[in-house]
Amino acid sequence: MIIVNIGEIPGRQYEVIGLVKGSVVQGIAKDLLARWQNFLGGEMKNYTKLLDEARYAATKRMAEEAENLHADAVISVTYMSTHIMPGAVEIVVYGMAVKFTD
Repeated sequence: MIIVNIGEIPGRQYEVIGLVKGSVVQGIAKDLLARWQNFLGGEMKNYTKLLDEARYAATKRMAEEAENLHADAVISVTYMSTHIMPGAVEIVVYGMAVKFTD
């Protein structure tokens, strides 16, 4: 599965199948420790690791949705995140599933 954040794949012809998405709500462990780290400054490595894992899971879910539609690629991929409640963040990824015609 080709996944890109550009609006087209150079040199390829394709038809648009439709919008696909994936999302994950990730609990943030050690929230108090992270707040203390934020106060002191520097990277919050636990948050970084958890967000990387959540982005990976959301991307995998989006790719599975595209595969179920028999897509060859997902273009115009966009990631969003939001802090939905204390100790939890939501990661959403979406893009346009396409099928190659060439």
